[in-house]
Amino acid sequence: MLSTVARTVVPVFGRLRVTTDPDAEIVPGSIVAANHTSLVDPGVVLAALHRLGTEPVVLATAGLWRVPVLRRMLTREGHVPVHRGTERAVLSLRDAAAALEAGKTVLIYGEGGLPRRPDAAEAEPGPFRSGLARLALATGAAVVPLGQAGSRRISSGSAAKQVAGFVTAPLRRPDVHVHVGAPLRLSGDVVTATARARRAVVHAWRVAADRAA
Repeated sequence: MLSTVARTVVPVFGRLRVTTDPDAEIVPGSIVAANHTSLVDPGVVLAALHRLGTEPVVLATAGLWRVPVLRRMLTREGHVPVHRGTERAVLSLRDAAAALEAGKTVLIYGEGGLPRRPDAAEAEPGPFRSGLARLALATGAAVVPLGQAGSRRISSGSAAKQVAGFVTAPLRRPDVHVHVGAPLRLSGDVVTATARARRAVVHAWRVAADRAA
């Protein structure tokens, strides 16, 4: 349902293009690691993955489950709430591992949150939290780096600017680009694995940013 909504709505707000490395592949049981820049980029990423034949389980902030209609949809489709900063945070990795074991693709944002910037410009992904590496090391799942750029042109900044962005985007239809890199297997300790995953996502983001310019 979320992927269907995304692929229907995103083209209204912008021109989405999707590219991949020659050896990029998203097989069942993979972890897609994406950069996070805007409230709209989950829709952008889902629309892009739908084009590539993938409908992932998404790790998303638990606050979304407080919205009644959205909660039912998210729960029905098996998406995973992330209770950041609480003792329940570990449950999200447990549930994500179960989804991977069941052969599902899992989408996770390595940065764990949105950047606090008022402008619509692109910027290199920030520091990654350890959850991505811990999930990959515990399950042995391949990590597929995904970079997206341009979604901040649809919506970013203050609440007022975000509303204005949504209202005007169908007229502006800014370019949005998603690039998927080759999968990698993480190894070693969590710090080393986290750094390697971030480098791969940064590279994918740079490709996307260059092509969205």
